[in-house]
Amino acid sequence: MNTARKVLDLTCELIRRPSVTPLDGGCQDLLTARLETAGFSIERLDKNGVSNFWARHGTAAGPIVVFAGHTDVVPTGPLEEWTSAPFEPTIRDGFLYGRGSADMKGSLAAMVIAAEQFVGANPEHAGSVALLITSDEEGEAVHGTREVVNYLRRQNLRPDYCIVGEPSSTTQLGDTIRNGRRGSLNGRLTVLGTQGHVAYPTLADNPIHRFAPALKALVEEIFDQGCEHYPPTSLQISNLAAGTGAANVIPGSLSVDFNIRYGGSQSNSGLRQRITKLLARFDINVEITWSLSGEPFLTEPGTLTEAVSASIEEIVGVKTVLSTSGGTSDGRFIAPLGCEVVELGPLNATIHKVDERVAVADLEPLSRIYQRVLERLLGA
Repeated sequence: MNTARKVLDLTCELIRRPSVTPLDGGCQDLLTARLETAGFSIERLDKNGVSNFWARHGTAAGPIVVFAGHTDVVPTGPLEEWTSAPFEPTIRDGFLYGRGSADMKGSLAAMVIAAEQFVGANPEHAGSVALLITSDEEGEAVHGTREVVNYLRRQNLRPDYCIVGEPSSTTQLGDTIRNGRRGSLNGRLTVLGTQGHVAYPTLADNPIHRFAPALKALVEEIFDQGCEHYPPTSLQISNLAAGTGAANVIPGSLSVDFNIRYGGSQSNSGLRQRITKLLARFDINVEITWSLSGEPFLTEPGTLTEAVSASIEEIVGVKTVLSTSGGTSDGRFIAPLGCEVVELGPLNATIHKVDERVAVADLEPLSRIYQRVLERLLGA
């Protein structure tokens, strides 16, 4: 069976397994069985309903090259809006439709086939080929990749290079690879007032009215102009909630959720202080709780970016660009191990959408790119 058929068939088998986060749906059993047959050692690291594994082929001498990914997918949304069943892989007009086809079961299949073929052709290769796979990337991301990273620390294993299979491409396969991501800081404000009847506003204190000037200041705040590797820091309001459900009641409190995406010129603690200081300028009684989704990380141009860029140009003839845009990925947990991290996968135009799809013609070249990177980094 040729590579194109192998990657397509495995992608389809993965899509057929419903794996809405944090469920795995049997995807990892399928992958680990194949990898064991190819000679990989497997460590299952499941925790609190999350499925994880670490697979490795090779020796302690030489670099460790890791493919990282996730088997979980986001919910389908309304089934009636899908042109075909989301967990029944369907090919139409050159595209493979199905939830997870682009994010990221196509990448997983391409990685596994690339790893199989590389170790089959180079059984005595230098270093190690490894896969770090979780079912908790689209959800809380607490017991997934973090758990595997903790295992690696306990084993004194430090990967040298990591390719995350997130869908990074924009208009054609390989046109963009992500060599970093912005940090993500979440805040929840609770603005306290006094509930009362709308007909007697002097006997109440409307937290919505009080917060309006502060809201304007928050969304208009310019944190920075960006820098060489990161776009400008961005604050976005994601939720506003108040009211009792009655039109004639002034609410007693208002809750506001916001997120800040920031680059290397900002810090988590500095942003907290800045927001707290900004809110203190206004006559509001406010409480703030914070949660950090991840710090920014950056892989400077070097060995890994050069190997990936050269492989992309060789296989698909595209000159790639480096980018740190987009959301967060599990690369934020892997980068602190000290390894170089990039993200490379198919087009991201339909991820998390109804009728998610991947171009069938992109699956085999993606696998070949992954295999060529292994050959470059491990000297085959």
